[in-house]
Amino acid sequence: MKLKQNTIYIDEFKLKCAIGKGGIKKKIKEGDKITPKGLFSIGDLFYRADRIDNFTTKLTKKKIKKNMGWCDDPNSKNYNRLIKLKKYDEHSFEKLFKKSGIYDFIVPIKYNYYKQKKNKGSAIFIHLTKDYKPTLGCVALKKKDFLIMLNLIDRKTKIKIY
Repeated sequence: MKLKQNTIYIDEFKLKCAIGKGGIKKKIKEGDKITPKGLFSIGDLFYRADRIDNFTTKLTKKKIKKNMGWCDDPNSKNYNRLIKLKKYDEHSFEKLFKKSGIYDFIVPIKYNYYKQKKNKGSAIFIHLTKDYKPTLGCVALKKKDFLIMLNLIDRKTKIKIY
């Protein structure tokens, strides 16, 4: 899977997407609105079971619960990790159970994941969009394209962002 500017290429498929407001570059710091440049593994699929019906994927599926978040606090030992909110409310986090629907599907991009560096960026996801407005650094697809992507990728898929 390749991402160049506002298009994801998977085999013969071209899928329009939104990227970070700061474009695709080497990430500088947490909150810079840059979609990170590089080759990355992807994580499991998180989804809202209360909103999403039948779909197929080769990724491991995990239901998003109301107490799920992604830590974006560089001072936390759980920086750039999935967390249970009640336990970590003192740290900054991205709530995964959102009303807006943009997180009805989420696939984490494993940027700054294996050996986290403080303030280098967190919570970089592939998620949904309704209007292709620039993101805070994530990659966003319309639901119909996200479903196509899910049928084409598996846990060994890497995303090349350039």
